Amino acid sequence: MAGHSHSANIARRKGAVDQKRARTFNKCARMLQSAVRQGGPDPDTNLRLRYAIEKARAVNMPKDNMERTIKRAVGEGKQEEELVYEGYAPGGVALMVTALTDNRHRTAGDLKHVFEKGGGNMGSPGSVGFLFKHRAILVVERGARAEDELMEIALEVGADDVRVEDTAATLLADPTVFLDVKSALEKRGLAFLTAELGYVPLNAVPVADKKLAAGVLKLIDALEENEDVQDVYANYEMPAEWLEELA
Repeated sequence: MAGHSHSANIARRKGAVDQKRARTFNKCARMLQSAVRQGGPDPDTNLRLRYAIEKARAVNMPKDNMERTIKRAVGEGKQEEELVYEGYAPGGVALMVTALTDNRHRTAGDLKHVFEKGGGNMGSPGSVGFLFKHRAILVVERGARAEDELMEIALEVGADDVRVEDTAATLLADPTVFLDVKSALEKRGLAFLTAELGYVPLNAVPVADKKLAAGVLKLIDALEENEDVQDVYANYEMPAEWLEELA
């Protein structure tokens, strides 16, 4: 188990659910719809839909909303692709951007513009992917639990890494055990900030200048505001107080 921490970075992106709830639910709805169109409305036979449901549940999307979204998607002909775009923010911070789109040329052009306007640049496939690993990422509220207790829970549920912050903890696991780990954490009563399959940086890039940090976070926010973007993953590391202040 590693004590080195990236959960502040993840929580900073995911912890704004209350402020951006409508946008968050809209992104979850698109993921649900895409999963239904590709594999049908039964989560028992459609693993992609099960992942989408679990992600929506983790951000407290109402059950009625999910059910209506799934029903609407049945029989719809619109198809969307799941794509990953790669690039750099100011200061050499690497970004992985996951998206759902029905027009890859439009989305690529829009994101390229956002990258350039924010002082970064969009790269070709594989340009930064080697700096990340695809993982099950489960961010939970720490509550009154001690770090040792959280590490013990992580081992018991099948996670292979835990990174503890003041108010949150990130458990990482192989993507193949995502559903099992999430279910085990739910049985232990842990509250989720997010639960998803995503990209975790292998190494962090220190951002020591506050103005530069503001530019990195501004670009990430601009990317997340694009309606096709699902998530943005970054390998920055900066003081926690900057994350709170600049958020």
